[in-house]
Amino acid sequence: MATKKYIELQELSNENLANELTLAVADYKKQKLDHAIRGLENPLELRGVRRDIARLKSELRRREISEMTPEQLAGRSNIRRRRKK
Repeated sequence: MATKKYIELQELSNENLANELTLAVADYKKQKLDHAIRGLENPLELRGVRRDIARLKSELRRREISEMTPEQLAGRSNIRRRRKK
């Protein structure tokens, strides 16, 4: 799977992002198993897939936060403040 850059991810809908995420996770698990059994030609592919998964999750979370109401955002700020202590 080619890396999905930030700009490309912004153009996708939420459903497409969720589908991409499930495909990327399945691909990562398959590659990880293949690497454990017989080794991959390029083991750095695992890192690329992991980073793609992180990009997808970050974009989904960013959209989730942007859709929050001001009350939910205020509650989120309190949670973040407690974590810093």
